Amino acid sequence: MHCPFCRHSDSRVVDSRTAEDGASIRRRRQCPNCSRRFTTIEATSLSVIKRSGVSEEFSRQKVVSGVRKACQGRPVSEDDLAKLAQRVEENIRSQGIAEIDADEVGLAILDPLRELDQVAYLRFASVYQGFDSLEDFEAAISSLRAERENARLEQ
Repeated sequence: MHCPFCRHSDSRVVDSRTAEDGASIRRRRQCPNCSRRFTTIEATSLSVIKRSGVSEEFSRQKVVSGVRKACQGRPVSEDDLAKLAQRVEENIRSQGIAEIDADEVGLAILDPLRELDQVAYLRFASVYQGFDSLEDFEAAISSLRAERENARLEQ
């Protein structure tokens, strides 16, 4: 790590703390050359590999914009979408992988979206699971009804 003041190529870590709910590490460093202190924040990166083979950094905003289309006209707030995107990212990061296929991100959205709004879930699932016929929709609706019935019986 180069010192931002004198550009010396080395620094010493004085203190380390987790930041942003454990998603990154905040380090206080000191330059051995000029003795000035500075702070760095280290975060893990999560890359998404698109169908074309191009790799790009994971973006919660892209998750929100993709789900927003499925939620159009539904009683879902921007705050709900932000929470969903955060949950998706946390679920993906908990797998302990640095790269994930774009299709896997779409599939990771399905469970939290089903809990948020079932109509938006059906819209989104029809794209990511490639519904080809009415039977695909009927099977998904039957599954949602069975889940709702099981949840009602458990209460």
